[in-house]
Amino acid sequence: MVFSSLVFLFVYLPVVLAVYWLVPVRFRNGWLFFVNLIFYGWGEPVYILLMLFTITVNYLSGRGIAKYRTENLARARAILTINSVISLSLLVFFKYFDLFARTISQIPGLYVPALGLTLPIGISFYTFQCMSYPIDVFRGDTDVQKSYIRFGTYVALFPQLIAGPIVRYKDIADQLEKRPYTMESFALGVERFTVGLAKKVLIANNIGALWDYYASAGTRTTAGAWLGAIAFSLQLYFDFSGYSDMAIGLGHMLGFTFLENFNYPYISRSVTEFWRRWHISLGTWFRDYLYIPLGGNRKGLPRQILNILIVWALTGFWHGANWTFLLWGLYYAFFLIMEKLFLFKPLQRIPVLGHIYTLLVAVSGWMLFQLDSVRKVLDYWKAMYGFGSAGFLSKTDLFMGRSYLLVLLVAILASTPLLKNLYHKIPEKVRRVSTPILILLVLITSTAYLVAATYNPFLYFRF
Repeated sequence: MVFSSLVFLFVYLPVVLAVYWLVPVRFRNGWLFFVNLIFYGWGEPVYILLMLFTITVNYLSGRGIAKYRTENLARARAILTINSVISLSLLVFFKYFDLFARTISQIPGLYVPALGLTLPIGISFYTFQCMSYPIDVFRGDTDVQKSYIRFGTYVALFPQLIAGPIVRYKDIADQLEKRPYTMESFALGVERFTVGLAKKVLIANNIGALWDYYASAGTRTTAGAWLGAIAFSLQLYFDFSGYSDMAIGLGHMLGFTFLENFNYPYISRSVTEFWRRWHISLGTWFRDYLYIPLGGNRKGLPRQILNILIVWALTGFWHGANWTFLLWGLYYAFFLIMEKLFLFKPLQRIPVLGHIYTLLVAVSGWMLFQLDSVRKVLDYWKAMYGFGSAGFLSKTDLFMGRSYLLVLLVAILASTPLLKNLYHKIPEKVRRVSTPILILLVLITSTAYLVAATYNPFLYFRF
């Protein structure tokens, strides 16, 4: 079930919220736990068992670690290690087994049959989310959760279950116990959800069709390749940031406050800044649970460079079961290391140059992220940088550019803080009246698009 579906908008969500308002406060976590499992099992009910197993293992690990961390640190560390091995083994088995099997089978004399398992939706997100809990208990950064229902509600909370943001237990531990539930919070949630829905349905879905055309084209001109690459860069941003906005909005409707996941990454002046603004929850997770434990920048420059390589290789591979994702991670490691060594200060002294450089790296990098083979990536890059055989510009490019000009302009403007800043300059009295009207118009328009459209993917669901 996806947020931008009629079933979710007009059946699931109204029922969840109506019961949530009506039941006594002490039963709300129990209700959420129940409906979370329904949400997760909508497409593949059998994976509810996997979710319950993951919840149970991490819940018991947290209890065990809390019991022994002051009495027997070695035993607490052993429990944490076993828990991490179990969590990562499940992720590797379901997500990467077939990739490893196909790779090994290419070696003469070796054959490992692929299992063809359906990937549990959101397993990369909720695995990392679960793992943060016993680690934080071991570190003493959070108290142990003694209620299975509360912990299960945290893990399977439907707003952020499928595609993040990755919510760490310590960030919402107090909210699981007691959370304010006001009409102001609910109204803020509706507004944020509507913004996310508009990003997804009105921008990402529409501009995605432009990328699909150039992704499947047999030959591409330089202008066409750039048009397609820019379209995908915008589609991915509005698809994923739109989902995050909807997740944050749904959290407000239920009394939860989730941390931000995007902060206008395309205005960045360096790759380092870009990754502080894109998918913030994932970057924070890798920083706190891998980069810093490896030594971060505290053990000299050579070790820092090694740590960046390790973290970004795993960041890339986390995204998908294809070797191109590993290359994508190393691609970004290269630019981050170059900035660390000598590029960062020159880029900051010439902001325009830094911005252009960052956009070139990001837009080019998304081709390595999206296309499923190195050959396809190289062919696309050749066209982008003028080494293809189809020339610079075609009549088809002009037609596609004119056809998608409006949505491209809206997307480019909306990927900067400009529209948000202009909106907040409107007098508060006017905004108080106009905001509900705008929300209603956006909901009606988005619903009309959903009724008529057959193209409604969430790109990050495959992770």
